Order: sequence, then structure tokens, then C-alpha cells
Amino acid sequence: MQQDFHSPRGGEAPLRIGFIGLGAMGWPMAERLRAAGHEVRAWARGAQSSGRARQAGMALADSAAELAAGVQVLVTNVTSTEDVEQVLLGERGAVRGARPGLLCIDHSTIAPRGARRIAAQLAERGVGFVDAPVSGGERGAREATLSIMAGGTPEDFERALPLLRLHGPTVTHIGPPGSGQVAKLCNQLVQVVTIQGIAEAMRLAGAEGVELQRVLQALGAGFAGSRMLDLMGPKMASRDFAAGIQARLHAKDFGLLARAAADAGLELPALRLVHEQLDRLMRHGWGQDDTSSLLRVLEISCSND
Repeated sequence: MQQDFHSPRGGEAPLRIGFIGLGAMGWPMAERLRAAGHEVRAWARGAQSSGRARQAGMALADSAAELAAGVQVLVTNVTSTEDVEQVLLGERGAVRGARPGLLCIDHSTIAPRGARRIAAQLAERGVGFVDAPVSGGERGAREATLSIMAGGTPEDFERALPLLRLHGPTVTHIGPPGSGQVAKLCNQLVQVVTIQGIAEAMRLAGAEGVELQRVLQALGAGFAGSRMLDLMGPKMASRDFAAGIQARLHAKDFGLLARAAADAGLELPALRLVHEQLDRLMRHGWGQDDTSSLLRVLEISCSND
């Protein structure tokens, strides 16, 4: 029998929530769950995250299996498909300790096929799964302004919804398991192709000797205006490549995109080009820098011609 999962609003009892992935985005998300009145426990794979959680008074489990055994909802926010599979389905993964009725919510960005596979294996144990990747970066996680794209059964989504709404005002149920990941990859495709377009515009404007800030002012007032232009344009113009969005994460996502397109038999030219540019960025050692470094890739490519 499934347990009843609700937020503590309206006098309802708080939930026991397990959290795995206390990184730059996971930590403020876990803290927000605690601030809402939920009891948050954790399993941390790194010493730094373990120490931070312990210092904050968060109970720590020795494994994902132990964590899952004592909670009603398990939240993961890790890096790759393989990471999610390991912490949920591995030898000491959550599924080893999960009881029927547990709900798993995964905020990682992973392969849609991987999310479907994970959901199916958990369902065999009576465990629900919602893939709920987010858009908005570290700032969105801190300020609870994330946009959340969710895949899962209608029942599992409804159980997860009160918790998802704590992290941002826009929560969209896309469809069955894996659908949230499809939407997130579409989001990344539009986002980073736009960053590449901004970089090319800045490269052209600079080569023509015009004032970049004035070009940005003009672009922002027309149909080219966008939140990404507002974010990345000034960084490129001032050559501020300090990480707001680490390029290595976009490079990882474009690897997922390339695989998804290949699996679907699709030829997506813009995806292919930007994937190549991100690969060049990574080879130059700029993965920890901002994705606005795509401008530097254009400059290096030109100097090598």
C-alpha cells in the first residue's frame, strides 16, 4: 500500500525526507525543505558535504540503502545517469532498503532512457519515481525561483508537487517517466545554442570595431532580446568568464543531447555545431569557467586559421 505524502501545510505532519547530492544546488534545496518543516536526513558521498550536513545538525546515513529505509521521500541531485543509477539501484543503493510506497524525486539532468529504466526498476519494488530536472542554476536554487520539468505517473507527480513547489513557482508535468528529462534537454538545447549565437554576435561586433555595450543595448530592445542575452552579453563584453553556469555542465548535457538525437535518428545541425564548440572549450581547460567562454573558443579558432 502506498503511503500518503503531503506537505506540512494546513497542520499536516512533516515528512521524513532523505537527500543525496548536497552540492551547490542541492544544499539550498535541502535547506529549503528543512525550513518548510520537514525532517531532512542525508547520505553524502564526499567528506566536505558530510561535514557540512553534520555541522548543520542533519542526520547522516551510512549508505543510500540505510537512508531510504528510514524516509518517506528520497530526493537525489547528482551529476550523471550513472550516478543516479548507482545511488538508487546499486549494490548499496536506495532500492536495497526502500519500502513499498517510497517516492523518489530526482533533480539531476540525465538521459531520458536512463530515467525510464530507473523508474521501471523502482516500480517493480513498489517505489515511485519522478524525474524533475530544474532550470535556473545555483541562484535559482538559493532564491527558490527554479523552473521544474517533471516526468512521472499522475499519482507520483501529485505526491511530489507540494515539495517541488517549494523550489520554484513553475512546475510543469510533462508526461510519463523520462519526460521531464526530455524537456530539460530541449531547454539546454535552446539555451546553449542561444549562448553560441550571442558569442558569434559579440565576435562579429568586436571584429568590426563597434562598442559592444551599445550593440547589446540595441539587441536587447528588439526581437533578439532574451534573459540569456541579458545574462551572457555583458559577461562577454566585459570578458568576465567567472563561472555563473559552469561550462562543463553544459558540455555534459550536450553529450546527452547528442545521444538522444542519435537514438531518435535525428540530424540537428545546431546541436552538432555547439557540441563541437563545447568540446573545444573543454579541451582548452575552461570547463570550470562560465559558458560565456564560448566567445574565447571563437577567438582561439580564428587565431589558429
